[in-house]
Amino acid sequence: MTTRREVLSALAAAPLAAGHSRYKLGITTNTVGGWEKDTWLAFREAKAAGFDNVETFIHYFKEAWEKNDPSLIAPRIAEIGVNFVTISNGGPMEMHFEDPSKHEKIIEEHVRLAKFVKTFGCTHLKCNAGPRRQMGSTGADLREMSKVYNELGRRIADVGIQFAPHAHMWSQFESRREVEYILEHTNPSQVFFVLDTGHITLGGMDPVKLARELKSRVVEFHLKDTHERHRGGAGVRIERNDKMAEPVFFALGTAGGVDFPALADHLESSKWSGWLTCELDSSPMRPPIEGARINRAYMRETFGI
Repeated sequence: MTTRREVLSALAAAPLAAGHSRYKLGITTNTVGGWEKDTWLAFREAKAAGFDNVETFIHYFKEAWEKNDPSLIAPRIAEIGVNFVTISNGGPMEMHFEDPSKHEKIIEEHVRLAKFVKTFGCTHLKCNAGPRRQMGSTGADLREMSKVYNELGRRIADVGIQFAPHAHMWSQFESRREVEYILEHTNPSQVFFVLDTGHITLGGMDPVKLARELKSRVVEFHLKDTHERHRGGAGVRIERNDKMAEPVFFALGTAGGVDFPALADHLESSKWSGWLTCELDSSPMRPPIEGARINRAYMRETFGI
């Protein structure tokens, strides 16, 4: 009989056996419209669409997180035949990075999550910030965020993986000002970045230009399209809306808001290596598996993966 230890060891070793490409292909699996309530269905359908690596949030594994026992989910992951890109922070965790009174808890929980994901062979921890206040992030907020990000970068490096904040609309880490401040005031050898082409565009920035500026500090791209009118960076901030009734993110190459061929050219010419993770926040026009298939075909055609 296979033991839990053997299952975890096999999962941790699996990503190391990937192909020789500099790119590692993944997909997020919390798509609203069919995947958001059943992560195991999402994993199975992502696998069927051609993705061997999946990314999701820790709240989908409530029991394993509360018991700090990744072996509770390892057998199902192995049965489906997927590996993790990473598992993001989220719901059950403290995420008010701007609040110094929360820093001790934030550090404890995120270091624990880093150890949790490392069990599965993950090489980075993707980290979202908490919900955005009406005033956004003040200068004091950004100083506190930078401080705790630096500490997390150091502690998580000691775990043996990389710490990578993710700029996200409607969070305390969203705008050009916030991105520039955090990246300028954190240690680039310990605080990395997840560059989301959709959120960066809606945050008023050009994701291709930012990728060129950050180079190898980007350890993962979240790839999704936006409305063509936002190409190069949205001119006006978009409030959070109903993602099924009025989606702002789309399958790759279907809306024209992100210059993916230019991004592919930059990654090739710079010899960048890391995760290319397709993401579809919602899928009102088709089942998520069909959006995943569109993304898989586009990745093959445009990025050669």
